[in-house]
Amino acid sequence: MIQLRITIFYFLQVIMYMIFARAMLSWFIRDANNPFMRILINLTEPILSPVRRLLIRLNIGGNMIDFSPLVALLLIQVISRLVVGINY
Repeated sequence: MIQLRITIFYFLQVIMYMIFARAMLSWFIRDANNPFMRILINLTEPILSPVRRLLIRLNIGGNMIDFSPLVALLLIQVISRLVVGINY
C-alpha cells in the first residue's frame, strides 16, 4: 500500500510540473500549435478546464488573468499531502 501512495504522490508531482510549465511557457510561446505546447495543453486541459468552469461559476478572475493553474496547483498539493498522510 505504501508503494501505491508513493506512485500517486509522484504522479501528482509530475502533473504539477506540467501545469507550472504550461503557465510559464504561455508567457513566451503564443502559438498553441507549437508541438511542445500542444502536448502540455492536451495533458493539462482535462485538469484545468473543470477548475476554470468552477472559477467562472464563482465569478473569480476575469478575462485577463486565468487563475485556474494556480487553483489547480493548490488543489493538487492538498491532495498529494492527503495521500502521503493517510495511514492504514
